[in-house]
Amino acid sequence: MIGLGAPLQSSTCSRADCRAAGLWRLDWRNPRIHSTDRVKTWVACDEHVDYLREFLSARDFPLTVRPLDAQSLNQAEDGQ
Repeated sequence: MIGLGAPLQSSTCSRADCRAAGLWRLDWRNPRIHSTDRVKTWVACDEHVDYLREFLSARDFPLTVRPLDAQSLNQAEDGQ
């Protein structure tokens, strides 16, 4: 999990017990406790992107889902 705009710390799927490579970026926030500039990011593999999207949507969290870009992925793999 990262803040929006920060380099990824890991490209592994954020779903519990999943070790697959993340291919999707889910940027979200909890409006009850976070201001509009506080955004969290989860990374999802193809198998879990819908699960994580539905989990966040069910809680009415503002959410953006987009493919994980190559630059972010390379930074995570390099440990940057």
